[in-house]
Amino acid sequence: MKQTKNWALTATRTLVFTMVLCGASVFTACSSDDDKEKPLSEKLLGKWMTSELAGKPCPTNYKAVITFLSATEAYGSLSDILSESWNSHATATVVIDGNKVTLTAKENEHITHVTKVDISRITDKNMWLSSDWRVYEDGVEIGGEAWNSECYERISNDYEKDIIGTWEGKVTSQEDEHTDGEMHRWEYKANGTYVYYNKSGDQWVNSNDALAEYFVDGTLLCTRWKKTQDSKELREWWEIESIKDGKMKWTALRMREDGSTYTATFEMTKVK
Repeated sequence: MKQTKNWALTATRTLVFTMVLCGASVFTACSSDDDKEKPLSEKLLGKWMTSELAGKPCPTNYKAVITFLSATEAYGSLSDILSESWNSHATATVVIDGNKVTLTAKENEHITHVTKVDISRITDKNMWLSSDWRVYEDGVEIGGEAWNSECYERISNDYEKDIIGTWEGKVTSQEDEHTDGEMHRWEYKANGTYVYYNKSGDQWVNSNDALAEYFVDGTLLCTRWKKTQDSKELREWWEIESIKDGKMKWTALRMREDGSTYTATFEMTKVK
């Protein structure tokens, strides 16, 4: 199967992410009568983020965000280290037919990506679906994957602008693979780049990383960086729990190598 490197080019794949999990889940919750009367195009409007895959909580580094702007337009965000995807607010066209939704994006004049989604149930808070993603080159299928069961939750907060500025803090959980328990400082810029500062004595020193990029879509925060041009690209994923009164809290569901999970937390204060 052809490997794709950017969801801005594969757009519709933000709805799903390849995991070893498979199978289907049975859902029993019901939507209200008022909700049933709304057309699907209205129910979809807004921002959604992956919450479950195959009935299990979705680790933060596998999460995607999809935002339906209208019955015909959507955009999504996803950071996937395995396929090297880095997708911030990538666009896709939408076609709705009953409970089926088709999202389409053109990679170039030859390559087209199509995801067909079958929504089994949707409420004002959650959406359950199955999906089938296909890649076509000049009309001939060259790759694709299918997923049996996913759940998305509606996201009401969007911290894309609130995160801009300089923040200082450290991990507050007993365990996290990405941090060492020491104080750290980041300066998030409006252009999607950031500066990481190391502490040397009483001074904060710019790390001068060769690559330092981030995006926030809803509550999902994704970062990537390289120390030098030749070094390996590294990535980190968090969910922003809150930004209020100069305080920012992060949380993340991490998966260990043995498949078990734990929750990491981080707290930061805005630097004036």
